[in-house]
Amino acid sequence: MKSKAVLVGVALALASLALIFFGCGGSSKTAPYVVGGIFSITGPASYLGEPERNSMQMVADEINAKGGINGHPLKVAIYDDEGDVTKARLHATKLTQDKDVLAIIGPSITPASMTVLEVTQKAKLPLISCAAAAGITSPVKDRFWTFKTAQTDQMAVARIYQYCQKHGITKVALITVSSAFGVAGKDQLLAQAPNNGIQVVGQEVFGDKDTDMTPQLTKMRSLPAQAIICWGVGPAPALVAKNMKQLGFTIPLIQSHGAASKKFIELAGDAAEGIIMPAGKLVVWQQLPDTDPQKAVCKEYSERYKAKFKAPESSFGGYAYDAFRMLNQVLVTAGSDREKIRSGLEGLKNFVGVSGIFNMSPEDHNGLTPAAFVMVKIHNGEFQLID
Repeated sequence: MKSKAVLVGVALALASLALIFFGCGGSSKTAPYVVGGIFSITGPASYLGEPERNSMQMVADEINAKGGINGHPLKVAIYDDEGDVTKARLHATKLTQDKDVLAIIGPSITPASMTVLEVTQKAKLPLISCAAAAGITSPVKDRFWTFKTAQTDQMAVARIYQYCQKHGITKVALITVSSAFGVAGKDQLLAQAPNNGIQVVGQEVFGDKDTDMTPQLTKMRSLPAQAIICWGVGPAPALVAKNMKQLGFTIPLIQSHGAASKKFIELAGDAAEGIIMPAGKLVVWQQLPDTDPQKAVCKEYSERYKAKFKAPESSFGGYAYDAFRMLNQVLVTAGSDREKIRSGLEGLKNFVGVSGIFNMSPEDHNGLTPAAFVMVKIHNGEFQLID
């Protein structure tokens, strides 16, 4: 009896060890797929980062509710960089040091993305940025492990100038934010102007925390401009709109895609009326023809986001939504191999997202064209498709 008891005890011990190594310890067959996220959830760019964080978490929850990817649950490790490049770099360093992290989505803003990609490139970890600057993925030979889902400032300027040509606007004045986003936008506005028959007749700059743009705008009143182009994000572009209204400007105000959100309309109030800008199709998805392949994706994202968070959907959140969806598609075949994930992202074709139809390649890690933008006008507090 005693030997039988010993054998039973040994069997139970072995069973416990088996449970530890193959059950609770997480077999490689069911180990979580870990994806990092770095967003500006708080701070001046929170209107970008909060919906991006929400969208990433929403996709993870939905996929896990369906059993994960090939039996692997998705685990997200999301950090808030508060719009601070130093914090973004620290978060990226922490994530790259975790061998279980398969990719990072974010950051929200260009400066943070440029800092983070330095870390992820060295670590050979795929990064899918949600920021705008074309330089995030160009040149590709220096951005081998970096991708992005946001339409570029280059594309936004191309659409603005197409609109200007169509409506006989040949002289414009620029007022741009002094941040990296504003500098990149101004560079594109100046570079593309000559080839589009556009003359830039004046330039002014503002800080993203400025509270009064009337000095700059007062100077611009005497210019022979047929339109003002404002390039910025956050509260400042809304203040430009308000100050222009106060000063009695009658020429059109064209904003960048950085203002394409309901938050901008809320901040600008009555001064938002009539403002024109390039925007992703999400803001006008209900006005798209049923034949547009993006309409169904935009509708699905909008309805799911509103239902889960009781808040309006955001084009910025759409960047993270697209990033996580394309990453999940790649994970189905690439598994936990970082090189295969990178290669899979680079080979994506005709991926229909909220932000456009993506065709990645070894020469293009953004995969979008200016067609990803439509031109919209704000009318009665809503975005109206005009071009």
